[in-house]
Amino acid sequence: MSLATSHSTVGSNINAVPVAGRSAEAPLSVLPQLKRAFGIEFSLWDGTTGDLLHRSNTYPHGDEHLVAELVRASARQSGPHLLGEEDCALLLALPLHRLRRRAYVAVGALVTRHPETAEQVQASARLLGMTRRAAGEWLHRQPIWSHDALMRLGDVVLEKLAVQAQADRLEREVDKLAQNLALSYEEVSLLCGLTHNLRISKSEEELGKLALDWLSECMPAQGLTILYLPNRFDAGAIYEESDKSRQLSVGQCTIEAAEFQRLLDALQLSSGCGPCVANRATTAEASWPMPQLQQVVVAPISDGEKTFGWLAALNHAADEEFRTVEASLMASVGALLGIHCGNHDLYREQADLLAGVVRALTSAIDAKDPYTCGHSDRVARISVRLAEELGLSGDILKTLYMAGLLHDIGKIGIDDSVLRKAGCLTPAEFEHIKMHPELGHRILADLKQLADVLPVVLHHHEQWDGTGYPHQLVGDGIPLSARIVAVADAFDAMIGDRPYRKGIPVEMVEEIFRSGAGKQWDATVVDAYFCAREEIHQVCERERCAAPADFVQWS
Repeated sequence: MSLATSHSTVGSNINAVPVAGRSAEAPLSVLPQLKRAFGIEFSLWDGTTGDLLHRSNTYPHGDEHLVAELVRASARQSGPHLLGEEDCALLLALPLHRLRRRAYVAVGALVTRHPETAEQVQASARLLGMTRRAAGEWLHRQPIWSHDALMRLGDVVLEKLAVQAQADRLEREVDKLAQNLALSYEEVSLLCGLTHNLRISKSEEELGKLALDWLSECMPAQGLTILYLPNRFDAGAIYEESDKSRQLSVGQCTIEAAEFQRLLDALQLSSGCGPCVANRATTAEASWPMPQLQQVVVAPISDGEKTFGWLAALNHAADEEFRTVEASLMASVGALLGIHCGNHDLYREQADLLAGVVRALTSAIDAKDPYTCGHSDRVARISVRLAEELGLSGDILKTLYMAGLLHDIGKIGIDDSVLRKAGCLTPAEFEHIKMHPELGHRILADLKQLADVLPVVLHHHEQWDGTGYPHQLVGDGIPLSARIVAVADAFDAMIGDRPYRKGIPVEMVEEIFRSGAGKQWDATVVDAYFCAREEIHQVCERERCAAPADFVQWS
């Protein structure tokens, strides 16, 4: 049977006729190589089915059904061999076992000698499926090969193709390994970065935003989102979290907080579960939770059995399915965020405990001396306002507030008869009351969280000229925080009533400040008082308020 021919360029140097519907899977790269080696065009057959995948356009192939049967048998052989031979021509078969994990067979027609008789031409024409005239013309155009040369060249070509296939496979594995190493490096860098940022000073939202930004660089997702669940603490706690969910997102986040919860319900996710991968293509349409999502990975933000929220990657960037590698990364990030949330809970509990201790101590001071009730709280707030006027901020303000609350804690150890005496103190009694800074220091010394407060407790009665107590420090040798509390303490003490006198008018207090600036008190702090005097007066007039300090820093 003669086969009609047409022209279609395939590869770089070969013309072939691809068979519709099958050419896309064929390893076309071998055909140009075979043409360079043998000087002719080969056809390509599927060795399993016997289907013709690519047809050489320089010669037909006789009876395709017969050739298909021969090809299937040929695919089981290991080296070059003949499918058929007639006088001057032969069909050389090259089984290609190692290409794309399928068996292929390349078939080429070659000439072993030029025909001398019409019978020889006719025999070759039958093998090739040509007319006698076409066969004669074709035979005379072809180079002459010996059987041995063809077999040796066939062995060499097959070995080269096998080596090349092995090299290609190894190169793909190396590329895949390089990609995995690059991804692993990014993942390790991300996890290390999060670990280094597991500081209590960072809020849950701050660390969550960092995690989302870093994840967006190595997760093949169109969008990433975190849903922090509501947290409720005791009504008396210093830190009362929002009773609403908080959502953070980067990229194309296609779900809001309410929809996120619906997604969790649809995927049947609850506390204590692991990461979940869901792909719409492999899920029943009726059970898919929302149409705007095609693929999703959800991991819990948890610490043990307590779940603080959920982390999700939405829609694969290449519209592929998410895999276990993405789920593992999300689970690791969720675990780190969960540890951070758990640590925050522990520190909040410690902060509430410390706040309770501080309240109890200040209440004890008030109970000790009813005339000074609220004094510690007012000193704390005045100290903060003076520090603000001096340009201080951040942790120093929190330290000053705590120090103001606790500056007179040593008075717990002072005799009531001395502390509440209505008349003037004797020298011995004055020496006794001067012990309260050191007593306070000893009371608080074992609380390492209050290390920054101790200098104020110990030195708030030092004076700029060195005549104060207990260590007669001079000028800048006195801690700045102690110098600030000294002015705040003196102001509230002078304007308040005492057992031995009535409160001093503000005008007289300010005159005392002016004369004592640079002697008893730091002149810079006194100047700050005069700049903020109106607000300081209002502080003293207001009722005692709840402590606004961030007690987490003391935990």
